[in-house]
Amino acid sequence: MRLGLHYVSFSGPPDPPKIAPTLAETARTAEDAGFSAFTVMDHYFQMDIEDWLTAEEPMLEAYTTLGYLGAVTERLTLGTLVTGVMYRYPGLLAKIATTLDVLSEGRCRFAIGASWYEREKRGLGVPVVPMRERFERLEETLQICLQMWSDDDGPYEGRHYQLAETMCVPQPVSRPHPPIMVGGGGERRTLRLVARYADACNLFGAEPEELARKLGVLRAHCEAEGRRYEEIDKTVLELGSPLDDPDAFVATLERYAELGVTEVLTVPDRPPVQFAEQMGELVVPRVAAIR
Repeated sequence: MRLGLHYVSFSGPPDPPKIAPTLAETARTAEDAGFSAFTVMDHYFQMDIEDWLTAEEPMLEAYTTLGYLGAVTERLTLGTLVTGVMYRYPGLLAKIATTLDVLSEGRCRFAIGASWYEREKRGLGVPVVPMRERFERLEETLQICLQMWSDDDGPYEGRHYQLAETMCVPQPVSRPHPPIMVGGGGERRTLRLVARYADACNLFGAEPEELARKLGVLRAHCEAEGRRYEEIDKTVLELGSPLDDPDAFVATLERYAELGVTEVLTVPDRPPVQFAEQMGELVVPRVAAIR
């Protein structure tokens, strides 16, 4: 079992000159502690969640942040959880992810979803379109990225996007391309896209019984797509505090592992450097032993 750190808040500390050194120290501490991945959200406003986060808190652009992290770490896989499909034109997004992969020497994980946060879209002038269209654009974006990461540099003609050339030079260091993750647990659309295009899925923390049901849906989509279910890396975002009860956390991950989950991402619930240090002492070695 692998353990990743999902860096949600830039509010500790909120003073702008201290954000970068805290972020860098957290990432280096997580790497030394044995975490395998470091992810950030793809938002421009902080999420507005009662009794936890507010939109007015600090938020950094995701891919600039990941590029910075690539320069201060050596082994961590780097990615978003997850890229919002409405925030960047697909051809440019493929180049952005390729740049991260090249400069991090093959450590980019390309994670993408249908983008949901309407407040920041309206606030910053991003088109707000119906959910069905967002999923259509998500599928076309996946197709465009895969074409740009192939030998085919010809045109792409979709309903929403038309590209005259899909040239991408240099190609990613990761071969055949950065691992593609589609985030979310929507059973009709999202998990179908996982089965059709992705190397990994990410499901938000759920009771093992609910997780087992969703993975059963994914298996059915894989059968319909002619895809081997075992090829897909199953990951989970766990929002609980692992340090409050490490034994219970490890027991939950053991149950996830029995379902085929291979990575769990955790969210700091205390100062992030302290969180990474304590996780390295109390939890990471135990999680690494789960098979």
